[in-house]
Amino acid sequence: MEGSASADWPLWEVFVRPRRGFSHAHAGSLHAADAAMALRNARDLYTRRSEGVSLWVVPAATITASSPDEKDAFFDPAADKVYRHPSFFQPPEGVEHL
Repeated sequence: MEGSASADWPLWEVFVRPRRGFSHAHAGSLHAADAAMALRNARDLYTRRSEGVSLWVVPAATITASSPDEKDAFFDPAADKVYRHPSFFQPPEGVEHL
């Protein structure tokens, strides 16, 4: 295999779930020719010490994300919806745990 071949492979983002009941967390990125190779390489790179019980590999080209530079304009519309904040609600009388 030529050293430059892997540079032409697509970039994959790797997510690892450390234990059952936990969320997958971004672990890193790698280049691979296809999903099966990405999954095997992710296992070898990111779970060498049994750090995970589940892996996701996602083609980086398919991820759509908001920009941190535009966070104010993107997230501000949610700030004017006070009904989304717990302080908007009054707990019913006699309810101890809500």
